[in-house]
Amino acid sequence: MSSGSKHDNPVDPFKQAVAACVRAVSGERELEVTFAADRPLLAGNNARLPEPPRRLTARDAAITRGLGDAMALRLACHDTGVHRRFAPQGTQGRAIYDAVEQARCEAIGSRRMEGVKANLSAMLEEKYHRSEYQDVHDRADAPMEDAIALMVRERLSGSPPPETARQIVEVWREHIEEKAGSDLDGLVGSIENQNAFAEAVRRLLTSLDMGEDSGAPSEDEDQDQGDDGQGNPENGEAQNGESDDDLQDKSPESQQTEVTGDEDETGEAEDSETASEDMQDDDAEAETEPSGESRRPDPSSRNEPQSDYKVYSTRHDEIVTAEELCTGEELERLRAFLDKQLSTLQGAVARLANRLQRKLLAQQNRSWDFDLEEGLLDPARLSRVVTDPTAPLSFKQERDTEFRDTVVTLLLDNSGSMRGRPITVAATCADILARTLERCGVKVEILGFTTRAWKGGQAREEWLRAGKPVAPGRLNDLRHIIYKSADAPWRRARRNLGLMMREGLLKENIDGEALEWAYKRLMGRPEQRRILMVISDGAPVDDSTLSVNNGNYLERHLRFIIDEIENRSPVELIAIGIGHDVTRYYKRAVTIVDAEELAGAMTDKLAELFDDKPPRPEVAHGRRRRAA
Repeated sequence: MSSGSKHDNPVDPFKQAVAACVRAVSGERELEVTFAADRPLLAGNNARLPEPPRRLTARDAAITRGLGDAMALRLACHDTGVHRRFAPQGTQGRAIYDAVEQARCEAIGSRRMEGVKANLSAMLEEKYHRSEYQDVHDRADAPMEDAIALMVRERLSGSPPPETARQIVEVWREHIEEKAGSDLDGLVGSIENQNAFAEAVRRLLTSLDMGEDSGAPSEDEDQDQGDDGQGNPENGEAQNGESDDDLQDKSPESQQTEVTGDEDETGEAEDSETASEDMQDDDAEAETEPSGESRRPDPSSRNEPQSDYKVYSTRHDEIVTAEELCTGEELERLRAFLDKQLSTLQGAVARLANRLQRKLLAQQNRSWDFDLEEGLLDPARLSRVVTDPTAPLSFKQERDTEFRDTVVTLLLDNSGSMRGRPITVAATCADILARTLERCGVKVEILGFTTRAWKGGQAREEWLRAGKPVAPGRLNDLRHIIYKSADAPWRRARRNLGLMMREGLLKENIDGEALEWAYKRLMGRPEQRRILMVISDGAPVDDSTLSVNNGNYLERHLRFIIDEIENRSPVELIAIGIGHDVTRYYKRAVTIVDAEELAGAMTDKLAELFDDKPPRPEVAHGRRRRAA
């Protein structure tokens, strides 16, 4: 019937053609290609592309085809075993290594097929347009791995950087060309040989002073990876979902429009968990030595873990408000973008928040003590005085509610792995909960923590100039952000949460110092009840610090701070882990798999806390009238 065809999606033929092209280019006949209103994703034998608009323009079609081509070339030209065998250990080195490998795969397709080259250019143009790097002037805000990948692409395929990404390259070009220009030129001759290309990338990293991140693979590793090295695309891709982009999720490469970023989402929860478990194993080995320290979180088993933690330099750390990092106009634009992204989720979060509000207001109903000898005159009992002039006056007094004078701090992880859906959901949940609790008379503070730069920033540069002294401690510049202070009304701070949508903001995470900072702010508050909720998606990671200290350096400090707050302070501490088991650190915690569960987890944990009535201070109520 004609009525049935009227409801058919007009872009179905286009989707079928794209799916067929992806299978043909990848060489995987059984590859399942789907379309959904979500981030692009490549995992094993499944490829997910964004749902194209019903009114498809030429630009929309080129972007979708470019995403499909990038995934197909990854499957066709990438050997996971080789990639893992040569992969560096450090976060920044790994991010560059992964980004350059993706550039190699895409360059192979661009050199062979002009149509693929045009599609990839459209895809990259859109990616960096969304990232809004056009006005970047500081290297701290320009991802180095993106700059190098674009410069590699320029050499391998002859394609200049997209206009929307040109500023990223210009910020870094002089520095990279001066240190590693010849190494970049050397990549051209090995584009078809992944082994030789990976070795050339390691030389590139060494020239960029990241040699400590790219140690040569051992013979055992070569033997272990020998089977994968023969190139089994199916096995390789499955492993890639688990390990290929292991630490890359802390870098800006985790974008929804690139295959490397898409794979980050595939293994983001598993990778952070795996990395943390590996770190635990390393820590256990290190602490079996005569240091007297134990890996277990039992406070009595640690021997002064704080003595191991120090900071090389605090001169470049900063505590800033959102207004200091962004102009008012940009904050308004970012807030509008945040609202647009979560128009569907906002209703669900609001319903949960309203349920919490009803629970709190029900507990806040007034209750009174009657028939007292002092207090407020009780007018309901004045009739007794009228009928019996000898009867004494009756007084009443209101009882205190359990959470009057309560303040809640929401501490949000602003690291690179939160980029995309997790940080968007977290920002919206924080916004709606702040509004809800404010209506209930509970003050809310919203804080964020990240670093000013990747790979250490100015603190690391000072350390290098000082001759690399041993065990320098924390080697990065902290950035602690105040999105909403406890005393600021929600309406005044609402737009500040849009800052989390700023692409260059999210970098690395040093959780211990951030937790201590939020705790000290809470302790300075006059409220009697103080609640601190931490939302994170991984263990503390700062590549610069961990590369020159013990592997568990940041984690041990985090455990110490948690122990101090939970066992020796009046602050009630809650943690929510997104795809990461935070119950290993916190006594009161919950782990969720998907960011979509965050709203329910936050409201449930807060409701539990308010159900647990804290010890109420002694209140001097009026004396009851003695019976006549």
